[in-house]
Amino acid sequence: MMAELKKSFGLVDAFNIGIGAIIGAGIFVVTGIGASLAGPALLLSLLISAGIAAFTALSFAELSMRIPKEGGGYEFAHELISPFAGFITGWLWLVSNVVVGAVVSLGFAHYFALFFPIPVHVTATVACIIITSINYLGARDLEVVNNFLVVFKLFILACFVVFGIQSVQSGNITTTFFPHGSVGVLQGAAIMFFAFAGFARITVIGEEVKNPKKIIPRAIILALVVSTIVYVLVSYTAIGLVGYQGLANSGSPLADAARLEGGTMMLLIALGALAATFSVLLTTLLGTSRVSFAMARNNDLPRFFGSLHSRRNIPYISILIFGVIMTLFAAFTDLTSAVAISNFASLFYYAIANYAALKIKNPSYPRAVPVIGLFSCLLLLFFLTPTAWIIGCLILVIGIVYYFSMRKRRTTMVTQ
Repeated sequence: MMAELKKSFGLVDAFNIGIGAIIGAGIFVVTGIGASLAGPALLLSLLISAGIAAFTALSFAELSMRIPKEGGGYEFAHELISPFAGFITGWLWLVSNVVVGAVVSLGFAHYFALFFPIPVHVTATVACIIITSINYLGARDLEVVNNFLVVFKLFILACFVVFGIQSVQSGNITTTFFPHGSVGVLQGAAIMFFAFAGFARITVIGEEVKNPKKIIPRAIILALVVSTIVYVLVSYTAIGLVGYQGLANSGSPLADAARLEGGTMMLLIALGALAATFSVLLTTLLGTSRVSFAMARNNDLPRFFGSLHSRRNIPYISILIFGVIMTLFAAFTDLTSAVAISNFASLFYYAIANYAALKIKNPSYPRAVPVIGLFSCLLLLFFLTPTAWIIGCLILVIGIVYYFSMRKRRTTMVTQ
C-alpha cells in the first residue's frame, strides 16, 4: 500500500496555485501569437476562450466535489468512464504539461534576455533545473515561493494597466478590428485557450488540500474569474499602445508594448513576466508529478513513479524524471509549435473530463454545462494547425500502444 500525501494547502494556497498556473506565458508570451491570428479581435478570442474554459471549469468543480483525489482529470475519467479513458486522460495531461513547461521556460528566457543577453534555450534549460530543485524541497517551500510570485505578478500587471491605459490609442483597436475575419478570431481563441488551461491544476493536488470538496471548486472558479479580468484589461492596454502588429509573434509582447511608457515600465513588465512564468513552471512540474503519482497508484505507470520521499512526503522520483524531460524539451523546442501541441492535448483531455461529468448522478450544475464544455473543446480542436493534429494524434497512438502492451504483459504475468 502506498503512503499518503500530507494535507497542507488551504483556500488561498489553492487559489494561488490556480492563478500561478493560469497567469503566466499565456498573457506575457502567447498574446503575441494570438494577436497575429486575430488582430485587435484578440479581445473577443480571449472572451471565447474564457467562456469555454468556464464550462469546463464548472465540470471540474463538480468532479472535484465528488472525487477529491490526487490526479484530477485522470482520476475523474478512470472512475466514471473507464480505466482506458483515465489512462488516455492522464497520458495527455502529462504530455501537455511537459510541453507547457517548455513553452513557459522559453517565455521566461525571452524576458530574461532583456536583462542578460544569454541564449534563450540555455536560460530555459537552467530555469527548468531550478524549478525541479524547488519542487524537490517539498510542498511547503513551493507554496511559500508560489504565493509570493502570484502577488508580485498581479501587482506588476495592475501597474501596466493603470499607467498604460492612459496612453491607449483607440485607432489601434477600432481601425481594423477583424483583420483576419471570424476564422482568425476562432484561431486566436484556440491558441489563447492555452492561457486559461491551468485552472485544472488545482484538482491534481486533491489529496493535499484541506477540506477539498469545498476549497477546490471555490479556488477553480475564483482563479478563472480573476484571470479573465486581468487578461482582458492587459490585452486591451497592450493592443491599444502599439497595435496588434507590434505584438504579433514577439517573444516578449508586453515588454514591447511597455516601451512606450518608458524604460522603467518595460523593466517592471519584464520582472513581472519572470515572476509569472516562473510560478507557472513551479505548478506545472507540481501537476505532472502528482498525476504520474496517481497513475502509478493505479498501475497505469511503473510503480516507482508513486514512490514518496521518506522525509519530504513528495513523489520525488516523478519530480526528478519529469524535471529532466521538461529540461530536455525546453532545450530543443520552438514556441509556436509547442503551444499548438499543448493545446491539442489539453483540449482533448478536457473534452474527456466534461464527458466524465455527464456520468455524475444528481449533479449540482445543469447537464448543459458539461455538454457545452465537451462540444466547445472539440470545436476548438478543429482550429488548431495541421502540425498540432499530426503530432497530437501520434502522441495518442503511442499512448494507446503503451496501454494495451502493458495490459497484455500484466495478463501474461497473471496467467503464468
